[in-house]
Amino acid sequence: MSEMTDASDAPESVDRKLYPEAVTPWDDPVWRGEALAWAGGVLRALGLRESGARRVRVRPWSVLVRLAVDGGDGPVWFKANPPGSRFEAGLGEALAGWVPGQVLTPLAVDTERGWSLLPDGGRRFVDVLDAGEAGAGAWEEMLGQYAELQRSLLPYADRIESLGVPGARTAALPGVLDRLVAESGALTGEERAVLDGLRPRVAEWCAELVALGIGDGLDHADLHEAQVFHAPEKTPGTHRFAFFDWGDALVSHPFCSFLVPARRAVDRYGPEFLPRLRDAYLEPWTATGVSLPELRRALAPAWRLGAIGRAGSWGRLFPGAAAGTDLENGTEIARWLLRLADEPPRALATPSPGRERSDS
Repeated sequence: MSEMTDASDAPESVDRKLYPEAVTPWDDPVWRGEALAWAGGVLRALGLRESGARRVRVRPWSVLVRLAVDGGDGPVWFKANPPGSRFEAGLGEALAGWVPGQVLTPLAVDTERGWSLLPDGGRRFVDVLDAGEAGAGAWEEMLGQYAELQRSLLPYADRIESLGVPGARTAALPGVLDRLVAESGALTGEERAVLDGLRPRVAEWCAELVALGIGDGLDHADLHEAQVFHAPEKTPGTHRFAFFDWGDALVSHPFCSFLVPARRAVDRYGPEFLPRLRDAYLEPWTATGVSLPELRRALAPAWRLGAIGRAGSWGRLFPGAAAGTDLENGTEIARWLLRLADEPPRALATPSPGRERSDS
């Protein structure tokens, strides 16, 4: 560690946000020293040197450290995942080979320890939106590009799962739901009864998606404007995106991905925007030979089933990190499971502006 600032006296700021009581590996000086030594070794091999203060973001589900460096194109980022999402390091490396330019290319990964060293991705989509430099149309472009990425990754589904990405295949989702309900300590008796009553419908929704004929693939499971990098294209008014933060990912029906970005976009632009967003996401899938009306009908059950993947991701925390926080009793898991009872927005069934009503 001679060429790397010692972890004990390096200037740093630590952001714990809503989880000041969460204890993660960052609080262990031995672990912290090993992690920073690993990052320093990678930097030296690349001809870079750490300089300036570190910015640390600690959450029960990840440790993220911004490292200022001399000799590079910007800062680099160290990320550590807990055991439940340790796969993200290897997945990030694999995605960089399969879909280059659409994801970050890691500078280095340690798949055994779930560590990644990543280049700076530039401006996040959320920052561009908040600055008023992009609007609703950029969301359509973003989701269209994400759908293309998903479609290109369908042949890799088995390999993705072999990297440790949790499998929640469409046909297996009723069993995943059963397990999550059985393990939950936060659900009341009344809430369990609601979920038990939904069980036959969950099986029907899964069968409907299987019958569509689009296979299982990569579901980011938490895709929103702060998980996407934005780069304007040379053509005015067009946008290019790179997708990151795959720690919640799973192998499931790809359409389950639509739940989170659609909710976030509706929060910004209202439900009347949803038909446009839906069709922007579904248009690339027509290349599979499935018609747009069929795809639209399939998106409603996928919207609901996406809640199962979200529920499961809240179990991927550092051991003991939830103690003393509002995550300790699994309230987030229960909250997402209960979203299965929410009816999809009516706007999902609304024709898009400029499209024939017979397509809806």
